[in-house]
This record gives sequence, C-alpha cells and structure tokens, in this order.
Amino acid sequence: MGYDDEPSGSIGAWRGMIPFFRPFKALLLGISAMMIVCSLVDALVPIYQKYIIDSFIVPGRADGLRTAAVCGVIMISVRMIGTMFFTRLAIKVEMGFSRDLKRACFSRLQTLSLSYYNTTSVGYIISRVMSDTDKIGLMLAWGLVDILWGVSGVIFSVAAMLLLDASLGMWLVATVIPMAFVTGWFQSRILRHNRAARQLNSQITGAFNEGILGARTSKTLVIEDVNISEFSSLTGGMYKESVRAASLSAAYSPIMMMFGSLAVAMIIVRGGAEVMGRAMEIGVLSALVSYSINIFEPIQHLAAIFSEITATQANIERVTALLGERPEITDSPEITAKYGDTFNPKREGWEPIKGNIAFDDVTFKYPDGTEYVLEHFNLTIPAGSCVAIVGETGAGKSTLVNLACRFYEPTSGRILIDGRDIRERSQLWLRSNIGYMLQSPHLFSGSIRDNISYGKLGASDDEIMAAARLVSADEVIEKLPGGLASEVGEGGDKLSTGEKQLICFARAVISDPRIFILDEATSSIDTEAELAIQRAISKSLEGRTSFLIAHRLSTVKKADLILAVRDGKIIERGTHAELIKQKGYYAKLYHTQFEDGEKV
Repeated sequence: MGYDDEPSGSIGAWRGMIPFFRPFKALLLGISAMMIVCSLVDALVPIYQKYIIDSFIVPGRADGLRTAAVCGVIMISVRMIGTMFFTRLAIKVEMGFSRDLKRACFSRLQTLSLSYYNTTSVGYIISRVMSDTDKIGLMLAWGLVDILWGVSGVIFSVAAMLLLDASLGMWLVATVIPMAFVTGWFQSRILRHNRAARQLNSQITGAFNEGILGARTSKTLVIEDVNISEFSSLTGGMYKESVRAASLSAAYSPIMMMFGSLAVAMIIVRGGAEVMGRAMEIGVLSALVSYSINIFEPIQHLAAIFSEITATQANIERVTALLGERPEITDSPEITAKYGDTFNPKREGWEPIKGNIAFDDVTFKYPDGTEYVLEHFNLTIPAGSCVAIVGETGAGKSTLVNLACRFYEPTSGRILIDGRDIRERSQLWLRSNIGYMLQSPHLFSGSIRDNISYGKLGASDDEIMAAARLVSADEVIEKLPGGLASEVGEGGDKLSTGEKQLICFARAVISDPRIFILDEATSSIDTEAELAIQRAISKSLEGRTSFLIAHRLSTVKKADLILAVRDGKIIERGTHAELIKQKGYYAKLYHTQFEDGEKV
C-alpha cells in the first residue's frame, strides 16, 4: 500500500496492534477509570446545581450552605485530579506506543533483504516509521479519552435527565437522533476533503524536497518555471480541498448550535410551563437546561473521533504491512540455532574462513527481472585471488558480488565458500567476514572515530589509526582540527567525496575481512585520491580473496582474473594480457580509456 492509499475499511488491521496494546493495559485501564469518574462528576454538577437552587436559593435560607459548598469544592477537586491523572497517563500511552512501534518497524527493517530497499522508496519507509506511528499513538491515547468521555458523558446525562423528568428527557433524546444523522453526513464529507488535502500535502513535501535537493540541476536545465508551475498546481489543489473542508466545518457548527438551541428552547418552554404550574421545581428545570446544553458537545466529539479512527485505519494498515514484511533471504532454523541471528549472534560456533569461492552451475535472474543474468555459470576463485569485474555503467557488474554476499540467492545452482554451500552457514557469519567498499561512500553522523570503529566495534584508537594509515586516511584525519573526534556531519557532508571514501576504506579494512569487495571505489574521486586508494588496495588485499568492480580499468590490470560484463552477461574472462590479445570487448574498453598510448 502506498503512502497516499485510502484505507480499505477492514477492522482486521487493528488486530496487528494487539501485541503493542498489552504493555499498556494497566495505563489504559487507569485512563478508563479516570475518564468515567470525570464524566460522572460532570453529570453530577447539574444535580448539585438543582440541589443548591431548590434547597437554598428558592427558600432563601443559608443553613447547611457551607457544607454544600464544601461538597462542590470536593467535586471540582475530584474533576481536577482526575483530569491531571488521565492526561498524564494518556501522554505515557501515546509516547510509549509510538516508541514501541518505531522500534518494531526499525528492527523489522534491519532484517529485510536488500531487494526490499531496491524496490521501496526512502520517503515511503520514513513515513511509516515516523508519521504513521505517531498518528497511531495519538489516536490510541487521546482517541480512547475522547470516546470514553463522549460515551460515558452521554449515558450519564441521559440517565440523569430521565430520572429528573422522563417526558422531557425523551424529547431531548429524540432531538439527538436527527442530529446524529446530520453529524454523520457532514463528518464523512469533511473527512474526505481533509484526506485529499493530506495527500496533496504529502506530494507538496516531496516536491519541496526535490526542489531543494535538485536546485543545482533545475538551474542548469533552466526549469525553474516548470517547478513553480507544478508546485503551484499542488498547493492550489490543497487550498481548494482545505477550503471545502473548512466550509463544511463552518456550516456544521452553526447547524449543531441550532439543534442545541432548539433543544434548550424546548426544555425552557415546556419546563417553564411546568414550573409556573408548580408541576416542576425550578432546580430541576435548571438541571435539564444544563444537560441539554452539555449533551451535544460529547456527541460532536464522538463524530469527529470516529472519523479520525477511519482515517487512522490507513496508517495502521501501512504500519502492519511493514511489520508483516519478511526477508526474501532467510536462514533455516537449524542454522539460526547454531550461528545465532542478527541480534543474537553465537560467535563461538563460527568457523574461520579461508576465502575459497566457487560458483557451481549457477543460474540467476533478479526477482523483478524477466531475463536470466547468469545461466549455468561456473567459476572457481582460490583463496587470496583477485577477481576484477569490468564493463560499462549499468552493465550488471555487481551481480556476482550480490550473489557471493548472499544479498540474493541463485535461481538454481550453488555458491560454495571453503567447499560448503553458503546456505549452510548464516548470513551474519558470511557478511562479518566481508569488507565492502561502495561506489557512493556513506558516513554516519558522528565522529571519524565512530565511523571507522563501526567496522570493528570496540576498536582502540591505535587500531583505528593503523587501519587509517593502511589506506592513507591518516592524512585526512591529521589535517582536521579535532583529529579522530572530528564530526563528519550528516552523511559525511563536512568531508569531500575522496576523504569520505578513504574513511570508508579504513572502516572496511579494520575488521581484517577475508573477502574484500571494492564496488567502483575509485569512480567518484579525483586522480590523487585514486592513486592513494590504489596504493592502499595493493597493500590491504594481500592474502585476501577480493572482487574489484570497476568502470575505470587502471585498477584491474594486476587482477588474477578479469570478467568482462555486457548487458548483464559475462562475455569474456581471462587475465589482462589474455584479454588484450583476444582484441575483444575488454581490449576495446581498455584502449578507449588509454588512448594516450600507454603500453599494455
């Protein structure tokens, strides 16, 4: 379900929230008790008012008035204390429920396969974890408050009116029925327009975000006027929907006031006649008028809250859909029992890894693809060997690496590491032995020390600096005023791309992985930084099984095996010298990049 999808109306999605309700049962019961007490006090106030009028004001006596005043203060105090308690409890439920939902969503995201992130937008995921969980927590806590207050208030008020005067009480109840129909008609339409406005607001947020991130591109393409036109269209649509919702709300409130006024007028006319005929005490009339005024507010609140519950249905369905996602790649229960899982690793049962890798009759196509990328592919990579995978941008060079890292599994065939199928060991065991350098370097907010130590949690500063020196990242660290404590900024935006790449390289080597992968690691940096990384590669890859994915061919000449990829297929394999002699695809790529006559 997308972020702007309409709720299906099924109440079944709420069942997915039951496990999150359980920790808050005591708080919810406390809220319920406090709300019932407060509603009961609210219902007793007109009765108290009747007692004061009939017992003291009408007869003009003051005996016992002090005691009655104390009772009034007690009622007000009970109402005040009850309000304080249920507000505090409701805030705890709202914040706690949102916290638990966020944690559950984030934990689920940590377990999902790479394919989920390839097919799901970041904005969609963020909306689930942040906006939807907040909306559900808000509705659970304060929606319960409003429902209990409204329902108990109406019940207590109607019961009191019927006890005071059954005839007038029934007349007032009869007035409520058409009011309920009118409320339903208005609220359904107000909800529809508000939902449309929220959907447009989501699109406006996305357009605003794109406008900021793509400002440079917009200026170079000279499309500012197109951006303004599209943005104006979205904001204009939101304006219209918001005005329609506000217009309906503006009409709804006076209509409800009219119903309330008619009810009050009816009570005053009929009750006044009875008072004048001495068939009713004036205190009773005063209480009935108060009930007739007060009963309509909770009914309006109930209508609004039920509309919000319907709107929240969409949030719940989206969150439960995320929580219901299952990773495409999973370990068997037996493997998990031996090796542990992502959150509870059993490292004592992990075998050491040498780094022998074999592709045994592997056939593969991506889950969302229609064509096979590999068919009956066989390749043996001895431990310590370097395999380079080259090709043009978008040729599919990362497929072998994705399979070796078990980000995807073969459609058929096997991938063996040290002679055993990788499915016979856990994903965590495998990836803990892999160092991965991505084309686009990513640093987490925090210090340089924090970022490098993610590769080996608990690493000392000496270990961190040793890894940095190995890849020439120490020069970056030493020129920063804070050294290892220097903050890198969000996504590492305080560093240049080359500097970020070197820090990421240090993070990858600090754990001493037996398998190393460099995915276009030098494609986005300058020549000087590339030379530094090439020197680091020659040092750090010694004795390790490594994959070099490259568009630039300057880093692959010394590889033990080069695989040339085109249109997702491996079309050539061999050493640099062998492929140059073949004068095929690789030789053409190489000579295109080295037209200055470099000897090959």
